Amino acid sequence: MHIGLYFGSFNPVHVGHLIIANYVADNAGVDQVWFIVSPQNPLKPAASLLNEYHRLYLVKLATDNHPKLKVSDIEFKLPRPSYTIDTLIYLQEKYPQHQFSVIVGSDSYQNIDKWKNSYVLLKNYSFIVYERPNHKIENLSPGVKLLKAPMLDISSTLLRKTIESGKSIRYLVPDNVLEEIEKGGYYKK
Repeated sequence: MHIGLYFGSFNPVHVGHLIIANYVADNAGVDQVWFIVSPQNPLKPAASLLNEYHRLYLVKLATDNHPKLKVSDIEFKLPRPSYTIDTLIYLQEKYPQHQFSVIVGSDSYQNIDKWKNSYVLLKNYSFIVYERPNHKIENLSPGVKLLKAPMLDISSTLLRKTIESGKSIRYLVPDNVLEEIEKGGYYKK
């Protein structure tokens, strides 16, 4: 099976994430998209993150009943912070029957030289890159598929700030995710 791995903090997951994952699942030649919830991204401060199990649960709620979208806590079992190369090596050993591709935005792809063992990543794994505004990719490495997925100008940072200011994020997250965020009082200062 060909699996697209969508790494992220998902702090919180929102409809923009889901649109990209669904688009990749339908248009990139993968059988499934796995959301890899990162407990600690090496490029983000850990203090700004909602508890990893709450974020994992929100992603499970968001992807519930979608046959091609799955959620993984694989990085919860690995050393922290999480590095893509380490997760890929672990997944390849655990699931040798699967082929894995990394799903990233063009903004992240432009910074791939800052990733741990980026040369090894680019040499040994395929990438599915969705183009983000103002981050055009000129020179694609071999094994990189570029997609023009539908984009929303939305971010988890925007959602957290909206919640902190006492405003609604309705329609920016699935209803069941909104209900859980409100019930748990998440992201309120």
